[in-house]
Amino acid sequence: MKTYLRTTGWGLATLVLLAFAFHACQKDNSASMSPGEGQQRLSVYFADDPGYFDNVFLDIRKVEVLVDTCTTDADNDDDRWDNDYERCGWWEDHHDDKDHCDVWDSLGIRAGVYDVLSLRNGADTLLGDGIVPEGKVKKIRITLGDNNYLVKDSTTYPLKSPSGQVKIIIQVRQDEWEQFSDKNFRLWLDFDIDRSIVQTRQGQFILRPVLHVFTLKQTGSISGKVTPWNAFPVITVYNDQDTSYALPWKDGQYKVRGLKAGTYNLFVNASNGYKDTTITGITVKRGDNTKVDDIKLSK
Repeated sequence: MKTYLRTTGWGLATLVLLAFAFHACQKDNSASMSPGEGQQRLSVYFADDPGYFDNVFLDIRKVEVLVDTCTTDADNDDDRWDNDYERCGWWEDHHDDKDHCDVWDSLGIRAGVYDVLSLRNGADTLLGDGIVPEGKVKKIRITLGDNNYLVKDSTTYPLKSPSGQVKIIIQVRQDEWEQFSDKNFRLWLDFDIDRSIVQTRQGQFILRPVLHVFTLKQTGSISGKVTPWNAFPVITVYNDQDTSYALPWKDGQYKVRGLKAGTYNLFVNASNGYKDTTITGITVKRGDNTKVDDIKLSK
């Protein structure tokens, strides 16, 4: 999960990497296909966390997975990592595994430029999923094109990586995949906007993607409503280990997902003369949503 500084920002949004059905090099785009013998189906969801921007556009070109086809036992997992930042990163992958068991397979995607900040508060958009060889999924590789940019204060800025084209490599553990039906697995990748975009002294913006993994069964969520809209509220949900944010819709509805089970506080940072508000002792359970009473801000 994520640990952030308590700053205001954009709310939790979700962009789903949903692919069409794929197998080997010649893929079938029938999303209704079921995995056959020696196959499994993967769905990868892309979620976005806060950033001080009007829009962030990512040019998604390709999504691939590395499958160890010789290992199907989830307990036999040699890739144990304790820190998300040690197993997520951006680089050209020049050192792919050479073992005959390791197979890179593509997921089908609707390639294009996506505004990841247009989705938040639990909203999902479907981009892709795919059928791949059965085995332990060790890595996810996302290839971005060169049409990445952001909008800040109505001004557009290009998003460049130090090496040109960006390939994001995410190490995953087998227990981080949520099995929602037979041979069907899914997970969510939380795109950390604040840490993924670095502003230079020259006023340029550098893209260094940082992602975290979560599933709906292993984490919980908090939702509610804050009014009025002209208070421009920003929601901060936090405890000693984690901090997440939400930017409510105009009707005041908000939702924060990907929270570890535990007790949280909720802070409403209000503007335009309205008073800030804090609610303490909110219990979050795995696989469950905690509904907070409606909050009406006052001056």
